[in-house]
Amino acid sequence: MALKAGEITEFKRRLLEMRKQIVATVEGTKKEVTSPDESKGYSQHSADEGTDDFVKQINLEVTHQEFGLLRQIDRALEKIDEGTYGVCDLTGEEIPVKRLEAVPYAIMTVKAQEKLEKGLL
Repeated sequence: MALKAGEITEFKRRLLEMRKQIVATVEGTKKEVTSPDESKGYSQHSADEGTDDFVKQINLEVTHQEFGLLRQIDRALEKIDEGTYGVCDLTGEEIPVKRLEAVPYAIMTVKAQEKLEKGLL
């Protein structure tokens, strides 16, 4: 069953809100990772410096994952503009509404996603 215009509007609203939150998170993390550490050089213990470096590395990894999610959200928004939202990019089958409710940026059915992740597609 194809999505109704009202459902698509609601999914678009949710996607835009998610995008806004992720962009804010990425910007905050970017500032935190790139800002100079004011306390370095004043007698900070080398173990503390190692911990700081570890935290920055974790923040960079989180940012990388956020960018991946941002790409998925942008693709879902493109599909809304194209009129293909709710249709699997790989198989052309409809994506169940329950999946879209849980993962509004889903662009594939669960079966297609599993095959892609296993390298079968």
